[in-house]
Amino acid sequence: MKRSIKKVAVIGSGIMGSGIACHFANIGVEVLLLDIVPNSLSEAEEKKGLSLDHKEVRNRIVNDHLANALKSKPSPIYHQNFASRITTGNTTDDMSKIANVDWIIEVVVERLDIKKIVFEQIDNFRKPGTLVTSNTSGIPIQFMSEGRSDDFQQHFCGTHFFNPARYLKLFEIIPGPKTSNEVLDFLTSYGEKFLGKTSVVAKDTPAFIGNRIGIFGIQSLFHQVKEMGLTVEEVDKLTGLVIGRPKSATFRTVDVVGLDTLVHVANGIYENCPTDEAHELFKLPEFVNKMMENKWLGSKTGQGFYKKEGKDILTLDLNTLEYRANKKASFATLELTKTIEKPIDRFKVLITGKDKAGEFYRKNFASMFQYCCNRIPEITDAFYKIDDAMKAGFGWENGPFEIWDAIGVEKGIELMQAEGYHPASWISEMLATGNTSFYSVKDGSTHFYSITNKMVEKIPGQDAFIILNNIRNSKKIWNNSDSIITDLGDGIINLEFTSKMNSIGAGVLQGINKAIDIAEKEYNGLVIGNQGANFSVGANLGMIFMMAVEQEYEELNMAIKMFQDTMMRCRYSSIPVIAAPHGMTLGGGCELVMHSDRAVAAAETYIGLVEFGVGVIPGGGGSKEMALRASDLFRKNDVELNVLQEYFLTVGMAKVATSAYEGFDIGILQKGRDIVVVNKDRQIATAKQVALQMAEQGYTQPVRRKDIKVLGKQALGMFLVGTDQMEAGKYISEHDKKIANKLAYVMAGGDLSEATLVSEQYLLDLEREAFLSLTGERKSLERIQYMLTKGKPLRN
Repeated sequence: MKRSIKKVAVIGSGIMGSGIACHFANIGVEVLLLDIVPNSLSEAEEKKGLSLDHKEVRNRIVNDHLANALKSKPSPIYHQNFASRITTGNTTDDMSKIANVDWIIEVVVERLDIKKIVFEQIDNFRKPGTLVTSNTSGIPIQFMSEGRSDDFQQHFCGTHFFNPARYLKLFEIIPGPKTSNEVLDFLTSYGEKFLGKTSVVAKDTPAFIGNRIGIFGIQSLFHQVKEMGLTVEEVDKLTGLVIGRPKSATFRTVDVVGLDTLVHVANGIYENCPTDEAHELFKLPEFVNKMMENKWLGSKTGQGFYKKEGKDILTLDLNTLEYRANKKASFATLELTKTIEKPIDRFKVLITGKDKAGEFYRKNFASMFQYCCNRIPEITDAFYKIDDAMKAGFGWENGPFEIWDAIGVEKGIELMQAEGYHPASWISEMLATGNTSFYSVKDGSTHFYSITNKMVEKIPGQDAFIILNNIRNSKKIWNNSDSIITDLGDGIINLEFTSKMNSIGAGVLQGINKAIDIAEKEYNGLVIGNQGANFSVGANLGMIFMMAVEQEYEELNMAIKMFQDTMMRCRYSSIPVIAAPHGMTLGGGCELVMHSDRAVAAAETYIGLVEFGVGVIPGGGGSKEMALRASDLFRKNDVELNVLQEYFLTVGMAKVATSAYEGFDIGILQKGRDIVVVNKDRQIATAKQVALQMAEQGYTQPVRRKDIKVLGKQALGMFLVGTDQMEAGKYISEHDKKIANKLAYVMAGGDLSEATLVSEQYLLDLEREAFLSLTGERKSLERIQYMLTKGKPLRN
C-alpha cells in the first residue's frame, strides 16, 4: 500500500519530544504535540485567578516545553515561522485527535508502566493502519506492545531519534515481535528521504546499536584514564578532531549531554546484559559515582569534568576530585599526523607511536574491535550498521570497522592479541575466504562482507546517492592540488574542492575555469559540490594577507579580478552550473553560490557574506550581486532606498543564515531558483538531476546585465548619515564606519547625481577598488591576521 505522512502526533513534550516535533515541522509536516495536564496551579496562574480547568493551565506543560525548545541554541527548527505547523494540547482533552494523524510517536518518561498506559489510550483512539512508534532509548520493544490489538502490534516499533533531533542523523528502527515488513521498509525509506536521517534497523537488545557501542567506548575510556594515568585534557586531545571525532571529544561531550544521561544508559546495559563479556566495564568508576552524588552533571548544573569560573575553564582532577587550572596536552605521536589531512589516513601512524598516546590508541582500538566484532549477530547481522550508527549518532567520521580496515584487518588482530583478545570466529572465516577487508568499492558503490551469506555484497539503499569517495579515482577527468573534476555520468561533471577547509585560492579558481571549459566542450552541465564537513569557508585569507603585507597591490588586484571573472564565468557560461552548498558556506563560498544558475542547498547550510569581520567588503562579486538583487526588487511607487538598505545591512552586519531556509530571508538564496534538500547524502545526486533537467529543457547562455538601477547620491547620503549615527552612538568603531562607507559607495553605484542604469562590470570595478583600498589599511590587516591566527573576528 502507498503510505504518506501528512500529520503526526508526538506524545510527550520534553526536550526530546519537542525536538522531534520541531523536526517534523522542519520538513513541512503538521504536528499535534501533547503532554499531561498539571495537577496544581503555578504562582503566575494563581495571581491571574485561573483554575485547573482553564485551557491555558491545562496546556501549560506542553506550551512551556515547546517555547523553551524554540528559544534554545542551537535552534531545533530551520525557521521560526515553521513553528506554526505545531499545534499543542493535552493527553486528557485532546487524545481523540490522534484519530486524524498518520503516525503517533510516544516520547514519555522512560518507565514501562507509564508507556503501557499511554499505548492503551492510543489503541483506543487511533484509526487502524496508523503507525505507532516509541522513542525509547533502551526499554525492550517487545514488552511495550503486550496486550495491544493485532493491528496495533503490526504497525508498532521503536524509532529512536538521537538528541538534538534536528542535528544528529541516526534514526534507529527497532521492530517488535509482530511489526510488519511493510512498516519497517516504509520507516527506513521515510527516515532517509524525508527526515534526512541515516536509518539503521536494529535488533531489540539493550541500548540498541548506537548507545551500546558508544557507551562501551566512553566507559572503556573512564576505566582506561585511571589505568594509564591520563588527565581529562589528555583524553580529550586524543579522542577529538585528530581521529575524526567531534571537537568536544569525550569528557566535554559528556558535560554537554549530561553525566546522568550516560549513567542511566550504562546502568541499563549493566543490569540487562549479564552475559556481555565486557559486563564489568559498564560498572561505573568511583569518580563517576562521586560526581553523581555531588550533582556535577555537566553544563546543566554548571560543572562536570569542566567548570567555568569567570573567563577561565577549570578541569576536574580525577584523583583528587578537585578543580584545577587547565593543562595543555601534547604528544609526540600526534605531531607525526599534522601533515596528514584526513583522519582515516592517520590511524596507521597513531598506533605506531612510542609514547603514551601510541599505547593509548593500541589499547583503545584493540578493545573496540573486540567488542564490536562480538556484537554480531547479537545487535545486528551486518557490521556496516554499527559503522553507520556511530557516524550518524556520535559524529564519528569513521566507524570502528572502517578504522579497522584503515589499520589493516591483520594488523588489528595483532593489536587485539597483544592485549589478550581474540577476534570473533566470523573474522577468521572472512579472511579464510580471501577477503582481506571489511569494505570494498565496485562500480561506484560500497560493498561489504556479508557474515550471513559469507560473501561480498552491495550495501543496500545507495542508489539514491552519489558517493564522491567511491568514484573519485575511477571517474576522475582532471585534478590539481586543490580541486578534482569527476564524471557523474549522463553528461554531467562535478568539481570538488580539496584545499584546506575548501578555501578558494588560485588552485580552486583554476579548477572552476577548467571544469567550465571541459563542460562547455564535451558535457551538458556542471555541479560544484563536495562531501566534506563544509562547502567552503571562503577565499584564501592567507594569500590575501601576504600580498597586502608585501604591498603587492598589482598582484592583489589581478587576484581579485580573477576571482570576480571566475564568478561571472559561473553565471555566464553556456552550460548550467549548479552549486551544492552545505555546512559553512562563507564569504567567497557564498559568492560562488550566488553566481551559479541554481543552488541545491543542504538544509544545514550556514551561509553568508562575512567579509566585514576581516575588515574588507565582499570582493568576489558579492557586493555587486547584492546591489543587483536589490535593483531587481525595485517596484514602481515603492521606497527603493528601503529595499537597498535591507541588502546593505545583510552585508554590513555580516549576517549568516543558520539554515538554508534562513538563507532565503537574507537574500542569499532565491525562491523559485534555489532548492533545499534535507538529506545531505542525496545532495550531489539531486544537483546532478537539476543540471540534467536544465540542460534538457534547453539551456541558453544568459546575456550580461546592463540594466541594474543604482540610486547614487540619494542612497549614499542616507548610508553615510546612518554610519555617522552608529559611530556616534558607539555601536560601531571608526574602522567599522570606514568599511561600511566603502560598501555604501559600491552599492549606491558611486556618487552619481541621479538614479542610473549601470552594468555588472561597472559595479565589479567599484567593488574591486574598494576591496583593494581596504587591504591597504592597517586595521583591516590586523583583522585578517587575527582571524588567521585566532580563528575569530577582531573588533578594532
